[in-house]
Amino acid sequence: MGLSQFEYKRKSYIQIGEIYFWTATINKWQQLLRKDKYKNVVISSLKYLSNASKVDVFAFVIMPNHIHLIWRINEQNGKETAQASFLKYTAHEFKKMLKKENTDRLSKYAINAANKKYEFWQRNSLAVHLYGNDIAYQKLDYLHSNPLAEHWQLASDPCEYEYSTAKLYEMGINSFSFIKDLRNEY
Repeated sequence: MGLSQFEYKRKSYIQIGEIYFWTATINKWQQLLRKDKYKNVVISSLKYLSNASKVDVFAFVIMPNHIHLIWRINEQNGKETAQASFLKYTAHEFKKMLKKENTDRLSKYAINAANKKYEFWQRNSLAVHLYGNDIAYQKLDYLHSNPLAEHWQLASDPCEYEYSTAKLYEMGINSFSFIKDLRNEY
């Protein structure tokens, strides 16, 4: 059965060599990424993929239950896409961490599937192709403003939020060695 005209299907396809705004959400919108150690897993994976030249990361924000990135996939990571490697690696790390510290919390990610017992990321991440500087800078502003949203109130200024690239774009301070400046692309 096909989608009706009112149903929305997220686009998750990414073409190699193009820049995308990409959103991945924790399963059931749970706030797994509230603690810094989980955010650091995300950063570690992005750094690894960037240092291996699989991706170029231009901007990110890590929220309690989702992440936004502006990135370019440069090549496959072995047999899988770089974004699949990112999701897989972070999921494995989350599982290890939760097994150590809180098995009750781990059970909230349990699923009934033949190929895995847990699912940390929702399927069908959103990918928006940034075909020009207008849309790119609009998404960059949106991404950096996310921590200020009324329902989050994680900071009063984008540069105050540590798990974001806002300082690079607002103050010229690159806190993450693997980040490339989007302004050099458009």
